[in-house]
Amino acid sequence: MCLTKGTLSMLKSILDTPWRAGNELCRLIALPYIRMMFMLHGVAWGQGWRIFGMPIIQRHRGSVIRLGNRLELRSWYSANPLAPNHPVVLATRTRDAVINIGNHCGFSGVTLVAAERIQIGDGVLIGANAVIADTDFHPLDPAERQRNALNGKHAPIIIQDNVFVGMNSLILKGVTIGKGSVIGAGSVVTRDVPPGVIAAGNPARIIQPVRLGVTVRLGVSPKNSE
Repeated sequence: MCLTKGTLSMLKSILDTPWRAGNELCRLIALPYIRMMFMLHGVAWGQGWRIFGMPIIQRHRGSVIRLGNRLELRSWYSANPLAPNHPVVLATRTRDAVINIGNHCGFSGVTLVAAERIQIGDGVLIGANAVIADTDFHPLDPAERQRNALNGKHAPIIIQDNVFVGMNSLILKGVTIGKGSVIGAGSVVTRDVPPGVIAAGNPARIIQPVRLGVTVRLGVSPKNSE
């Protein structure tokens, strides 16, 4: 039997990285269940999705969770060498809340919580265990917490195209991250980040412009290629 170059390349990849074959097999076995659960949660299935493990979906009745094509979600700890410590979370907390994610995005163990709106553009990669929440959840005033413990302030978050957010980062309410910017691992982003820069720290500050072809050692998680 004559094997094509493509088949030989695939076999070599399986031999070199056997865990990927295991992840793909598990993904295909789980696919019918995961698709059914997305349907039951009222989230439309897109084209070319690769979903490794069922995310946690908490969709408030009347709210919108809209996910683009070519989406990759990694919820199994074995699906990424950074071992996400929980599944991807997609949560809307009010009837008017919106989570809108563009095409060609990838998230590993990422938490998205919207009381108002989280808007994510195309080609966005978000590393393991990052949290993006457009709400404070609880009021700062003790008396207000007694009246309504869940009445925290909220403001939309916008992450533009081709942004890269490193693992364990926290993006807080009202923040816009400009096109093509990079957020270093473990950063806390409390204010807007302009396009085309690297920002890192707590609170995050601009380090330098993004330089194409130059690697900067900020501890930023690599692309979810595992």
